[in-house]
Amino acid sequence: MPRFTRPTPRLALLAVIAAPLMVLATACGGAADGDTASEETFVLKVTDGANAGPLAVGKRDGTFDEALAPLGARVEWVEAAPSVSANLKLFSTGELDISEGAFSPVVGALSKDVDLKIVAAAEQGGQDQSGIIARPDSGIESVRDLEGKRVAVNPAAKGEYLTLLALEQAGVPVNSVERVPLQIKDGASAFSTGQVDAWASFNAPYQEAKANGAVELVNEGQLDSQDRKVLLVRGSVAQERPDVVAAFLSTLQELVLRQASEPADFQNVFTTTGPTALSGTRLEDAIAVGAQALPPVPPGEDEAEALEAVSRVFTENGVTPAQLSAEDVFLDLRPLVSPEQAAQIDLEAGQ
Repeated sequence: MPRFTRPTPRLALLAVIAAPLMVLATACGGAADGDTASEETFVLKVTDGANAGPLAVGKRDGTFDEALAPLGARVEWVEAAPSVSANLKLFSTGELDISEGAFSPVVGALSKDVDLKIVAAAEQGGQDQSGIIARPDSGIESVRDLEGKRVAVNPAAKGEYLTLLALEQAGVPVNSVERVPLQIKDGASAFSTGQVDAWASFNAPYQEAKANGAVELVNEGQLDSQDRKVLLVRGSVAQERPDVVAAFLSTLQELVLRQASEPADFQNVFTTTGPTALSGTRLEDAIAVGAQALPPVPPGEDEAEALEAVSRVFTENGVTPAQLSAEDVFLDLRPLVSPEQAAQIDLEAGQ
């Protein structure tokens, strides 16, 4: 396995990414030679951040386009489902190039030969925002009570990973629980109408279900989950324009640091009313989670071990055919870009 470097502390990262983004103009065939204006603009297709988070703020403020412009590139925002596993077709057809995600759906995606690479990862904050919940009328009070029951999971992704991990840790035979493969939107419907007894979910749908009386059996933090938040990219795009992807990554790092210091500004970014807006306790919880945000950094040895731990859970339970290693999916952008641009994302110093 190749050696992966480890990230620097947050202050060192701030010093790195605070460097003027204008150095990007000299990166990998960028605009320094004055030719970019005459070339066709490269379009990077990115998952729309909806109404919260760094992607939403970057869209609102034009931050990503400002960073990519010296490279002759711009962002096209793509409306997509709030889970990587539901967007695999978009990656396969070239309709989506880059997205935030997690280890678990990437492991599942690679078993389906989807061209995805992880270029950065971070510890997940707010692990109480995902887990397994049961209907209040189901009589289920613990993970052990799931034996003989039906649990909705988004397949080969976070929901199925958390369910398998929970069953393993509780000593419940995996085959004694029916895992019903449903993406988040369909899982919400099946759970609310009683078609399933329990649901492995995350983020807003999870919080909404709990607010409506669902019983939390276990959350991700209680499971010692090895999932990580990641920035994933279509491999062909990362190879064709690593300079553009690196510029996007360094800009995202800067936005995440802002989120940690100004978390309220990263909620209700476009609207304070409507289905994507938060209020009350849910807004307070989201702001608290935002304050814990860590910027994604080039993955190191700890992330490699975590990725392989997630893959083991899937492989041992027949979800994926073979154990995945870090070298199968991690892509180090630094050797592919100019020294100036590599300095924006090179976080080896200080360890």
